[in-house]
Amino acid sequence: MALMPKLELRQGQQLVMTPQLQQAIRLLQLSNVELCSFVETEVERNPLLESEPVAPEASSGPEAVPHKDEENGDDGDGSGDWSAGEDAIPLNGAAQGAGEANGSPVLNGADAGGWASLRQRTSNAFGGEESNLEDFVAAGRSLADHLIEQLHVVVADPAERLIGAHLIHMVDEAGYLRGDLDDLAAKLGAPAGLIDKVLAQLQGFDPPGVLARNLAECLALQLKDQNRYDPQIARLLDNLALLGSHNLAGLKRAVGVDAQELADMIAEIKRLNPKPGLKFGSTQIQPVLPDVMVRPAHDGSWTIELNNDTLPRVLVNRSYYATVSKTAQLAKDRDYLLDCLQSANWLVKSLDQRARTILRVAEEIVRQQDGFLTYGIAHLKPLNLKTVADAISMHESTVSRVTSNKYMATPRGVFELKYFFTSAIASADGEEAHSSEAVRHRIRQLIDGETASAVLSDDKIVEQLKHDGIDIARRTVAKYREALRIPCSVQRRREKQMAARLCSSP
Repeated sequence: MALMPKLELRQGQQLVMTPQLQQAIRLLQLSNVELCSFVETEVERNPLLESEPVAPEASSGPEAVPHKDEENGDDGDGSGDWSAGEDAIPLNGAAQGAGEANGSPVLNGADAGGWASLRQRTSNAFGGEESNLEDFVAAGRSLADHLIEQLHVVVADPAERLIGAHLIHMVDEAGYLRGDLDDLAAKLGAPAGLIDKVLAQLQGFDPPGVLARNLAECLALQLKDQNRYDPQIARLLDNLALLGSHNLAGLKRAVGVDAQELADMIAEIKRLNPKPGLKFGSTQIQPVLPDVMVRPAHDGSWTIELNNDTLPRVLVNRSYYATVSKTAQLAKDRDYLLDCLQSANWLVKSLDQRARTILRVAEEIVRQQDGFLTYGIAHLKPLNLKTVADAISMHESTVSRVTSNKYMATPRGVFELKYFFTSAIASADGEEAHSSEAVRHRIRQLIDGETASAVLSDDKIVEQLKHDGIDIARRTVAKYREALRIPCSVQRRREKQMAARLCSSP
């Protein structure tokens, strides 16, 4: 069979993502903070784009708050680290809409006039030049700085001071020494005995318990500082595993004391700080800026607005384009200007489309989760991406991008948009299904209501949930309980018995 060249015409369909479409998709999944950074880069690259600094007025606009998980929280100072909890953070704020400037579309941010006057007053107060208020805020003092200061005062020998500096740099933010001392000795060429000698000096620094290598040593250092360290307490610290498992009978035998003495020793240990280094602000909490604001309206509905205080103000300078295009003589210059104009127009259009899409998704989420916003987590409904996408005639992937890295400020706190999407737990009475998050909350409520004489097993929790109309398996209850970091019923019973003994002791 001979091979012959020939022309052939075929028809087919192919999906092509233009650079503009790729940019729109990328903008959709950015948070407001990331969007500001992206726009700044575009303004530097495109001479036809202009922006104004984003800064909320002092009297209005949302505050930046640290995002906390609803179940767990940490106050950051290390004290009372034996148990933790937190309340939701209510937050209110206002937002502006979209408008135009110089005949060009514009995405409004905060009122620039109030910010300009504030900058003017600030510059007049500090010598006439524009000043940054953050320059006048005292920097936080870290644990390492605190220890280095004591090192220079206490240790005079240069070699020992060098070893001490290396040991301090091996301390984590909780105050514990992380690293191998033998490796440090080999690195510095120092004898192990000298390393141990310097470490013993540093372990006497403030705060008590710092530079410990484990929890037992940390507690021992604090007890020595209080002159409360004795052989009995030492044996208790050697058997912290028994205390952690609440095996009071085995701990009493290991320490060699009666129940009353053991209760007093445990109470004394609980007053110590297991993480002494956390009282120093070595790690700055990153604030979460909500992207959507939800506030109750006077008619009982909800007002949903974008947090435009964190959005960049962008406009296209058409007058500059008209002036420059008249002087452009080369074809490549005119093509460059036209490309910049098209890119600028597309960016502004993409920002406006992004804002509208986020609002539509947020409105549907609020409509679906009205019970949660009104009555609390027990009324959180099961929700998935498809339900929201079908309701607003969008694709699931679009809803997924909108809910990524974005937060909603509500009267009940600041939540990630993905928090409102939970799986469904079937109802035992055939009614509406329950949200898995609401079921977890109900499990925590049941366990929090336990007494030492009536601790609920996982089977008892299943029975109680079925009585409440929730059809759930025992293994699911165990999975949710472990996700909430709640121990099993045996360990909880030991905890409550030990707590009762501590409360009854004089």
